[in-house]
Amino acid sequence: MTIWMPNPAGLSRPAYLSLAEQFARAIENGDLPSGAKLMPHRKLADRLGLAVQTVSRAYEELTRRGLVQGEIGRGSFVLGPGTEARQPYLPDRKGEVIDLSILKPVVDAMHLDRMRQGFAWLAENMAVSSALSFRPNVVMPHHRNVAAGWLNRLGIDADPSGIMLTNGATPAITTAVMSVVPPGSGLAAETLTHHTLKPLCAYLGIHLEGVAMDAHGMRPQALDEIARRGQIRAVYLQPNVINPQAIMMPPERRGELVEVVRRHDLAIIENDILNVMIASRPPAIAALAPERTLYICGFTKITVPGLRLAYLYAPLRYATAAANRHLVASWMATAPMADLLSQWVKDGTVLELAQWQAAALAERHVLATEALGGWMPTCHPESLHLWINLPEAWPEVEFVTQARLMGVAVAPGNAFCATEKGRAQAVRISLGSTRADDLRRGLATIAGLLTDAPEALLPTI
Repeated sequence: MTIWMPNPAGLSRPAYLSLAEQFARAIENGDLPSGAKLMPHRKLADRLGLAVQTVSRAYEELTRRGLVQGEIGRGSFVLGPGTEARQPYLPDRKGEVIDLSILKPVVDAMHLDRMRQGFAWLAENMAVSSALSFRPNVVMPHHRNVAAGWLNRLGIDADPSGIMLTNGATPAITTAVMSVVPPGSGLAAETLTHHTLKPLCAYLGIHLEGVAMDAHGMRPQALDEIARRGQIRAVYLQPNVINPQAIMMPPERRGELVEVVRRHDLAIIENDILNVMIASRPPAIAALAPERTLYICGFTKITVPGLRLAYLYAPLRYATAAANRHLVASWMATAPMADLLSQWVKDGTVLELAQWQAAALAERHVLATEALGGWMPTCHPESLHLWINLPEAWPEVEFVTQARLMGVAVAPGNAFCATEKGRAQAVRISLGSTRADDLRRGLATIAGLLTDAPEALLPTI
């Protein structure tokens, strides 16, 4: 049996990534079958005339993509079909690529200073219970009252007893889905949705149904047709700009969706992690349908990445279920960080940082318009990202790969498809994940790729 080997003449810079792409194509084509053992790092490096570190990094990249798995003492093996898909962003690596793949707020030295000041405040003011208690009913009541005031600012009349503090929006999504969608039933979401929703539903034994969209978001008629089948129990929505296409759902559409949901007695999960940062936003869906909406209000994307906290509000109908599932999944949010968040809510720091973020993003949008020219998509001026539809001549996977080879990482649109059959033919580009000059250079590279016909880089080794 002939053992497949990479072609050293086909390698280009960066060599580790080009080598990983050769392996990925061989796995996809069946040249490297499931269970095949990869050659040891040093042996392959000698065969190809590469540094051992280059081969090690290529194997690391394949592991990150979910294509191979390393076993201590045995080596690296090709994984079979049905393995878990990689997330649409890169692990942190500095100096190698301009990483526009992960959604982050714009930050500068001021944010680090605020965190240091916050920790100094904690050192003097942290509640004893935050350090010594395991019990949410001891630690959290004060924070729930602060949260209720914040939610009231957003137009939501929230009973403090229905509020949970979670370690970010992702645990809040998990808790909300577990609370209203039993295993074996279904959850509806827009065909382009949060990238963790599909794997989450698979883990929980829930069917995720993609609902057709238009320029205003989820189509009410399409939701009604799916709801009539009787399987779905809830609808997941991201109406305020944080959705993949950076759409602001208009008030009329929100009202139409609420009518459909009430007709079929469904729950709503509303993810509003940009909340107060969006100055001109319609009323939250939780304000239109308070009796059935679980509302998620995040802070990481509007303040500082290290402030991993969110509010999850569940109305009376779902409050006990949500509290129970949050206890089982997370027990409670990190108490000292909850102390810091409550202080920042009360002293105005959260609002100040959110307003700073909105202004910084407005500048990034101007920069993006200049760099992309005619490729600049129509999107909300306070969005954290751009959604760029690709020309048909550019297959999405090839575009993402070619951008990486040219030193720019973007998130593939297919990572946000609600179903396996979905096809986005697009990329998501984060505006806040890097410095302004790197963003400008990265976007110029993207614009060049969009303008030119696909062509592979020639080997330079």
